[in-house]
Amino acid sequence: MKISTGSRDFDEFLEGGYESDVITTFYGPGGTGKTNVCLMAAAELASRGKKVIYIDTEGGFSVERLNQLAVNDIMKNIFLLKAVNFGEQRDAFSKLIEIVKKTKDIGLIIVDSMVMLYRLELGECVSGGDYAKAKALNNALSMQMRILNEICRKRNVPILITDQVYSEFLSREDFEAGKEKRVAMVGGDIMKYWSKCIMELKNLGEGKRVVIIRKHRFLPEKSFTFFINNTGIEKEKKFKLF
Repeated sequence: MKISTGSRDFDEFLEGGYESDVITTFYGPGGTGKTNVCLMAAAELASRGKKVIYIDTEGGFSVERLNQLAVNDIMKNIFLLKAVNFGEQRDAFSKLIEIVKKTKDIGLIIVDSMVMLYRLELGECVSGGDYAKAKALNNALSMQMRILNEICRKRNVPILITDQVYSEFLSREDFEAGKEKRVAMVGGDIMKYWSKCIMELKNLGEGKRVVIIRKHRFLPEKSFTFFINNTGIEKEKKFKLF
C-alpha cells in the first residue's frame, strides 16, 4: 500500500507515492522544502478524511499553507502536537502513543523535525562535558524512532520525518586535495537504521530544488527537480528546441 505525496509528478517519481509501512526521512539544510513536502502529504490525506498526527518542533506548521494546498477545511482531521525542547518532544511521543491507541483512520504521522531539539540539547551536553546525558539523549532518540517503526509496521501507517544536516570534518590531506566537505545527517546511524526510505533535499538556486533517493527498498538512486508554488510543487520542465 502507498499514499499520495500530494503531487502527481512526485507520485510518479516514487512509483506510486510513500510506502505505508516504513519511515520515510527527508534530510537537507534549511530552505530546501522539507516542511513543504510534509504539509503537502498532510493536506492530501486530511482532504480524504484521514486523520493526520503532526509533531512540530521547528514552528514550521502553517495553517495558511495548508489552506493553499487543500480544497476544503481539513484542520478537523489534524492532531497538532508542538514541542520547544527535547523534554516536550518526549511528552509529544507519549501523547502520540495515546492518540494512536484511541483513534481510527490514522492516515499519516509526521515529525518535523525529528532532530532539531535533540541536536540543541546534545550540543549543550557535549560542550559541558556531560557525556552520560549525551548517551541518554541518543538512547531517547533511538527509542522514539523505534516507537515510530512499531506504529508503521503494526498499524500500516506511513510516517514522514525530517532531519537536519551538518558538514563533516575534512582532514588536512583532503582539504589540500581540494575535496569538498560531505553533508551528513544529524542522528547518524540511529536515523539511517530505522528509516527504510531516505531522501536528500538540496537547493539549486533561483527557486529550483532537487530531491535525491539515497535509500529505498526497491527504487534505485535517482533525482527529481522541482519548484515550490502555491498549490504544492511543480516538476522542472525540460524543453527541446528541435
